[in-house]
Amino acid sequence: MRLIHYTQPDIRGLAFGGRSPWAGLEGEIDRWFESVLGNVGDLRGDGNFPIDLYEDKENTYVRAHLPGIARSDINVEIVDGRLNISASRKTGDENDGESFSVSRAIDLPDSVEEGKVTATSENGVLTITLPKKEEAKPRKIAISVN
Repeated sequence: MRLIHYTQPDIRGLAFGGRSPWAGLEGEIDRWFESVLGNVGDLRGDGNFPIDLYEDKENTYVRAHLPGIARSDINVEIVDGRLNISASRKTGDENDGESFSVSRAIDLPDSVEEGKVTATSENGVLTITLPKKEEAKPRKIAISVN
């Protein structure tokens, strides 16, 4: 006696000329997510790292996300009206180690008082406080009634 393996034809594929309407969709979705979210959380991707910018009445803040990088390996400086943030990290030992560096530069507005800039680092988040000049701070103006 001889056994013959029989498989039924896939009817779904036959309705579209032998090709599923979903063919390639998974690959397209993967490529889209990779292009949009490819380097999230990976500092080595393109040499950049995520930052947040926000302000209140007194200050402008820059928050840089630098996970796994020690404070001593972070450099913050202001040169010609630009805030430069750079960091480097070496993993492993001196012979087999891998090292990389990342940097960002941000143009500072004229309203920043460069001499009073401060920076703090906690849990991989660098926060830079950029105080506003006195003339740039909003002032409440009293309205008189005539």
